[in-house]
Amino acid sequence: MTSTYIKTKRERCCMSEDEPNSEGLMERQTTGEDRVRMTARQLSEPQTANWIASEAGWSHEPTKRVLDRLVDDGILHRDESGTHTTYYPDYRRQAMQEAMRLRDSGHTVEELTDRLADMKTQIRDWEGEFGVESPNQLRGTLADESLDGDEEDRRREIAREWEHLQRRIQIVGFAIREWDFLAPTTESAEASS
Repeated sequence: MTSTYIKTKRERCCMSEDEPNSEGLMERQTTGEDRVRMTARQLSEPQTANWIASEAGWSHEPTKRVLDRLVDDGILHRDESGTHTTYYPDYRRQAMQEAMRLRDSGHTVEELTDRLADMKTQIRDWEGEFGVESPNQLRGTLADESLDGDEEDRRREIAREWEHLQRRIQIVGFAIREWDFLAPTTESAEASS
């Protein structure tokens, strides 16, 4: 089965084999600022400037300046309430952009519907395999002392993938529901003529 979700830099995978691999973009001739912007826009949870700098392969101070500009531009949010300042994207904007990207990708609504079904089937398979109903319940099974290290790692990875699939299901479902609304402007104008 073709993978149906996109992961962070460490877990790179694309929605289909024909789509470009984002890691290739990171390795091409990009500036540090470009890499910070790409990394920051792909965050699925708040991260520190140090974490983002490490992922982008750039030093802390220039990374922090780029992040602060992204906050000023409304692309990222900054949270200073914890022990460390973290940055995270506007998830609503991110979801809308991803839904538009899916709509514009050349895939049909039927293909996206099939992918949605595949993602839901994968989650049901994990529920059946482990006898749990959520990623956190799967993490809870790590307390089983009979599990070896490889199985613990596998379950941790599956829990992360499961959470990611849950987010992807919401975005793909939105793209399908709003298929006509998300049509490019020229396509909408042609349909109303």
